Amino acid sequence: MSVYTPKANEVVVQQYIANPLLIGNRKFDLRMYVLISSLDPLIVYLHDEGLARFCTEDYQKPNNSNINNSFIHLTNYSLNKNNPNFTVR
Repeated sequence: MSVYTPKANEVVVQQYIANPLLIGNRKFDLRMYVLISSLDPLIVYLHDEGLARFCTEDYQKPNNSNINNSFIHLTNYSLNKNNPNFTVR
């Protein structure tokens, strides 16, 4: 198994959504698989299946005490699988 190690000068910047949509009081994201086979004319195929990924802790607005709790703020499987609350459904 290989693990990606970011270089010192690499960063990811994105705006935090202050009032996110929640399901069961948890943040989530949807991963949909789409193929764009042509732009003119526009031809798009959407796969029948996708993924819904959830945080493993109930959402709380970011503050000094929870800002580093990835289980509240990030839906990444690679992080949440390490939380004792993680389940596969």
